[in-house]
Amino acid sequence: MRLVAVDGPSGSGKSTFAARLAAELGGVPVVPTDHFATWDDPVSWWPRLVADVLDPLWHGREARYRRLDWTGGTPKPGEQVTVPVSDVLVVEGVSAARRSIAARLDEAIWVELPDPAERLRRAVARDGEASREHLRRWQAFERGWFVVDGTKARADRVVLVD
Repeated sequence: MRLVAVDGPSGSGKSTFAARLAAELGGVPVVPTDHFATWDDPVSWWPRLVADVLDPLWHGREARYRRLDWTGGTPKPGEQVTVPVSDVLVVEGVSAARRSIAARLDEAIWVELPDPAERLRRAVARDGEASREHLRRWQAFERGWFVVDGTKARADRVVLVD
């Protein structure tokens, strides 16, 4: 299985880009990091994605995981998701191209809208006004995460959105 990561700051258009890419690749599965991350746990959930999704797929078995349901702005356990075996998997979201998985990635794509105020506006429009303060804290966290992780510098392709 080839693994493609679509990463970058929140509100940049990663989900839209990943959906288009998956369609262009013949309808391959997309696993969003939003199915795993929470406001209080933005990145340390990664071992669950590896154990529940990546390892089974790398071994030719379909994957199953319980996604988080963000309805109402507070994540809670949601439905079970089955990911079929595929030639390509797209993992999309903040930290999808993290350093710990870099050696296993076939392509890392960085998607970024350069204007932080516009990213916040788009994220609030998507998630609701009640999420504004959470999103501000999230965006502050991700700025530090990306610097320490060096995500953008390792990307195979950078897509700037306007």
